[in-house]
Formats: sequence, C-alpha cells, structure tokens
Amino acid sequence: MATLSELLPVEAVRLDVPAPDWRAAVRAAGDLMVATGACTADYTAEMIRNVAENGPYIVLSPGFAFAHARPSSAVLRTGMSWVRLRQPVEFGHETNDPVTLVAGLAARDASAHTAAMAELARLLANPGTERALREARTPRELHAVLTGDGEPEPVGAEPPPQAESGPAVHKILTVCGNGLGTSLFLKNTLEQVLDRWGWSRYVTVEATDTVSAKGKAAEAVAILTSGEIARTLGDVGVPVKVVEDFTSAAEADAVLRDTYDV
Repeated sequence: MATLSELLPVEAVRLDVPAPDWRAAVRAAGDLMVATGACTADYTAEMIRNVAENGPYIVLSPGFAFAHARPSSAVLRTGMSWVRLRQPVEFGHETNDPVTLVAGLAARDASAHTAAMAELARLLANPGTERALREARTPRELHAVLTGDGEPEPVGAEPPPQAESGPAVHKILTVCGNGLGTSLFLKNTLEQVLDRWGWSRYVTVEATDTVSAKGKAAEAVAILTSGEIARTLGDVGVPVKVVEDFTSAAEADAVLRDTYDV
C-alpha cells in the first residue's frame, strides 16, 4: 500500500491560499490534485457535492478538513493534496470550525490509501506535529513535517468483558458518508489506542459507510461517528457514539472507556 510521501508530492502542497468560503477551500485542494494528475475537475465537483449533501463531517478535528468523495471515473490515480488557508473559513461544523488546513484525497478504491491514512492520523494526533503544520514557512518544509513519524505513548487496561483469550471477539464500526475517508481516520486513531491498551487482539475496528453500517450494526458493540452521520443513522440497535475530533487519541480513549465502562 502507498505511503503518505508517495501519495502527496510536494507539488500538491500550497500555503496561504485565499478562500472566501468552504467551497473555495475544497476547490483549492481539488485543483492541486488535478494539476498533479490524480483526478479531473469533475472529482472536485464531487467533493463539494459530498459536503453539500452530507454536511461538514469532513471537518474531523479542530481546524482540519479532509476533502474527498467516493471512487469514480474522475479519479485517474490515488493521490492527495494539502492546502493551508490564508484565513480560516467556516464549514458549518458545530465544534471544529473554523478550518485552516484542508487535505484532499482522490482514491481509486477503498484500500490503496489506508497506510497513508494511518500515517496521517498518527501525525495529526501529535500536538507538536499539528503546530508545525500551521507554522511551516514553505511547501517543502510542510511536506517534510507530513512525511515524518511519531511514537505512541504506552498505556494499559484490562481486556474487555468476555475477551480474555482467543481471537478478537468484539467489533466497533467507524462510519462516514463514503467509508474511505474520515472513517479511516477514526479507525486508525482507535486502533492506536487499542494497541496501547493491549486490546488489539480482542477488538477489531471496521471503517464503513452509512448504508453498510445499518446492515452491519448487529455485528458491532458500538458505532463511532460524527454528529451529522449519527443523525443520519438514527436508531440502529447498538450504541452510536459521537466523536468530535477524529485524530484525538485522548477522545478515542474516553469513548472506548465509556463503551466498555473501564
């Protein structure tokens, strides 16, 4: 699977981009992917339509939006872009507005970019990295920050109920509109926490879309998602827990502790 440095060339990074509103911000991210050959302009329109139809769930942490749409013929190859806005813009998110950082993703399928998403989720969970992204002086400097790495801090917890031995027996679903963007961020953040707890062999995390989540809900102990998507899902028979910051290990930790009462 492709790494973040492979999917995000320095040519797809722009700083201090002017954007009067969220549509212009998403368009700026899309234009960079068009310029670097990842997609056509039709895909940019699809990213904008995704927000218009599903709400601002792509604003997955304070100040950061992850623009994407479903794989389509408008995607020429899997690629990414990164835009830092000159002035913050409102996407309409209840807690994570305003946005100054916008990443774009054009994916050929639902799997080729998962390693890159894991890298990016890990980086954004580090407050020092997040600050460096906002303070980078040149695209090359920002690109160097993005292609860095970080080590998780060890913590621990008792295994979940009825999961003291054997393979993973619990499933948690992370859900977004398309099942391949923001839900992957949340999946990766949860998996980092589960690794640090020593629970990875007891609990699996699956990223999926809203339609599939309704059919898979009976398999899960809980669904984790944004407020917008939670309202779309409604009552699916298992707890649906809202996460505000998809890159926050601390919030993922708290939600897991609430789910398992530990």
